[in-house]
Amino acid sequence: MSKPKRIFGTDGVRGTANIEPVTAETVLKLGRAAAHVFKTLESHARGLGRHKIVIGKDTRLSGYMLENALSSGILSMGVDVVFIGPLPTPGVAYVTRSLRADAGIVITASHNPYDDNGIKFFRADGYKLDDAVEQRIEELAFSGAIEHVRPVASEVGKALRVDDAIGRYIEYAKASFPKGMNLEGVRVVVDCANGASYKTTPSVLRELGADVIVYGNQPDGMNINKDCGAMHPENLCRKVVEHRAQLGIAHDGDADRVQLCDEQGVLVDGDDILALTGLEMLGGGTLPEKTLVATVMSNAGLDLAIKEGGGRVVRTAVGDKYVIDEMLKNGFAVGGEQSGHIIFRDFATTGDGLVAALQVLRIMKAQNALLSQLRLCWTRFPQKLVNIRVREKAPLEALDGFPNLLTAAEAEVCAQGGRVFVRYSGTEAKARVLVEAREQDMVDKWCAQLAEVIQRQLGV
Repeated sequence: MSKPKRIFGTDGVRGTANIEPVTAETVLKLGRAAAHVFKTLESHARGLGRHKIVIGKDTRLSGYMLENALSSGILSMGVDVVFIGPLPTPGVAYVTRSLRADAGIVITASHNPYDDNGIKFFRADGYKLDDAVEQRIEELAFSGAIEHVRPVASEVGKALRVDDAIGRYIEYAKASFPKGMNLEGVRVVVDCANGASYKTTPSVLRELGADVIVYGNQPDGMNINKDCGAMHPENLCRKVVEHRAQLGIAHDGDADRVQLCDEQGVLVDGDDILALTGLEMLGGGTLPEKTLVATVMSNAGLDLAIKEGGGRVVRTAVGDKYVIDEMLKNGFAVGGEQSGHIIFRDFATTGDGLVAALQVLRIMKAQNALLSQLRLCWTRFPQKLVNIRVREKAPLEALDGFPNLLTAAEAEVCAQGGRVFVRYSGTEAKARVLVEAREQDMVDKWCAQLAEVIQRQLGV
């Protein structure tokens, strides 16, 4: 049985920048360990010359510090580094493949505030690492087993910067939109969250012919996700109505997720995107295995809609990494999360907020339909999610009175086809309580009671 991981969560390493484990010292060790692992996975580099690792980042101030620490560790192991600067996480995955690098690393804390940061790793093929590889990197970083590995003289790695990474990603994203189709006459409001998409998403939409109004495109290192982007979609919804746009697009800090807004100012989340794209593909016979992949957090109404459309929904643990693992294992092509991580595997190897938005725009154009019409393709069960900030992640079953309360909630809710789901966040110090039922009163009642017990015993 493998040891529990010390610093890797559901999506890489994450925490407050300059506090363990997101310090220059630890990140340097991670760089050394990662370089050793990727170098030994394949005896020969994928491209010409030495093994190389791509490093991208979002717009956080601490990215400079971590970028240099990470590259120092990699270079010290005789592996070259390719800097590509601020770029969406899916862009880093794509450029890793495009440059035939041995791995890709993105420095980001995704939707978290600017004072957090983190590290995500990609394999040479652009997919996230297997748990076993993450485990190996972590072991080597802390065990001292590679301290003796010290290339010298000409064997030390060298770093270079690639200036056309943004252009490469823009062309890749545009290729996911049908040739011969354009966005002329479509007005789109975009909120880039002052993050990694501040250049890419507006550029792609404009090059496809859209009239684009942009917000959150003035990053200063400290305003990423601050009162903007996918974490605050109410701003986008207001601006869409104000500008009389047909669509609103909001990203998080690294743009691997998206929240949309229709022309009426109504929010369209990841479940909506999965429903409308999945049903469209089912209707056209283009959804492999007639299957969508979603996590346990997605609404139960999604299963019903896809079933009525002739397909099925397969569920995984929370995290787009687990969605992708399921897709790869069984040949599925579309999956994602309610939060807006949507993977179209025909085009991308990870969640890509821009590609997901383009697929919705494709359907809008092909059917000459407004998003307000398309989102009515399914009926959502009443659902409520409560996040409780906790001081520790103690076993929930050990909380006084919680197991009996949870059993009672499940008995009543599940009898009506609903769900109760309680878990800790994999990336934040939070417990999440999700209740879903046919009646809103039942949802509110059990959400409040379950959250109150956790708050009273573990809350900060």
